Amino acid sequence: MRFIADLHIHSRYSRATSADMSPETIWKWAQLKGITVIGTGDFTHPKWFKELHEKLEPAGNGLFALKKEFKTEDIPDSCKADIFFLLTAEISCIYGKNGKTRKIHSIIFAPDLSAAARLNLALSKIGNLNADGRPILGLDAKELLKIVLDASPDAMLVPAHAWTPHFSVFGSESGFDSLTECFEELTPHIYAIETGLSSNPAMNWRLSDLDRITFISNSDAHSPAKTGREANIFDTEISYKAMMDAIKTKKGFSGTMEFFPEEGKYHYDGHRLCRTSLSPRETIRHNFLCPVCSRRVTVGVMHRVEKLADRADGFKPKGAPDYFSIIPLPEIIAETLKKGVNTKGVKGEYLNLISKLGSEFKILMETSLSDIEMAGSPLLSEAISRMREGKVHIAPGYDGEYGKIRIFEEVEREEIKGQITMF
Repeated sequence: MRFIADLHIHSRYSRATSADMSPETIWKWAQLKGITVIGTGDFTHPKWFKELHEKLEPAGNGLFALKKEFKTEDIPDSCKADIFFLLTAEISCIYGKNGKTRKIHSIIFAPDLSAAARLNLALSKIGNLNADGRPILGLDAKELLKIVLDASPDAMLVPAHAWTPHFSVFGSESGFDSLTECFEELTPHIYAIETGLSSNPAMNWRLSDLDRITFISNSDAHSPAKTGREANIFDTEISYKAMMDAIKTKKGFSGTMEFFPEEGKYHYDGHRLCRTSLSPRETIRHNFLCPVCSRRVTVGVMHRVEKLADRADGFKPKGAPDYFSIIPLPEIIAETLKKGVNTKGVKGEYLNLISKLGSEFKILMETSLSDIEMAGSPLLSEAISRMREGKVHIAPGYDGEYGKIRIFEEVEREEIKGQITMF
């Protein structure tokens, strides 16, 4: 069965996270987005773990379902679907290794509440799990992997947003040059990495060392509406074991839905305070210093991939799963209406479209352009057509600033409007 999964989100107990991130709202938004399996996030946090116990029940497939008494009826009929939760958490490891401070974030998948409880008990002896939904531990990432495998051989650790400069396994500021350098003899237990918003599979294909690795993508959502901004496509039975097997073998893992990587906030190099964005070549020309203030720039994902790659841009390994570059539907609507993403008009049109056509992913990926035009507008239909073809304009993100993406230049918009009026 083909379905979509978003396996990295956060609860309201993580820093800078919406108070709306509850099991009920996550369940609701998964349906609006078209997500079948969604991570719980933050199972290491005692209060969130207790809430998961209270509100979820085993679905008989290694996954969990929201209990009936917590389900609401305010879901459009066109979007209603069965939703499953997979136990997930993110851990931040900060430690010294090989003469350098390392800051590595990892996603943990757990097969059941007992395994999650064993892991929580082990980690509570190392650091304070109450402080944050994504706990910060003075623990080597390799030692974390050992603890995860001791909690359950069916649990899995995946390096999170693997290229982010400050907090990732390959990050330019605190990471490593290879998985082996980080995980040593336990590296065979690493089956996947998360590409993150600023990279996509094509960028990762340039490293031959990663050929055996599955590239997964997730939203890392801190609010319900951000779920599914990146996601995975599985073609398996809906179960924990089938999903983990697909990640391990790539059989049944059909690909990912991705940000355009330039839109991620660490794609290019740069210095945010000086509003300076640099390509890798420009950074080298400036000796890695900001041309405005002469301080060192933050080296972004594109530059870091270029440094570690042993293949030319455009190489694709045989049998590699596909990926699809998408723009969240509210952003597309906002551009066609020339309004802010969070305005009442955009939210109203979003609800109108999903009520008529189905979930967001269905609209972005499957719905015919003629049906989109009838339910929305010719401009919206043209915008989604261009997104599907990758015909977009992007000013790359850098040093924590998201990239700016546009589908239409102003002249194009006026020409299309003129054609519509004439017709």
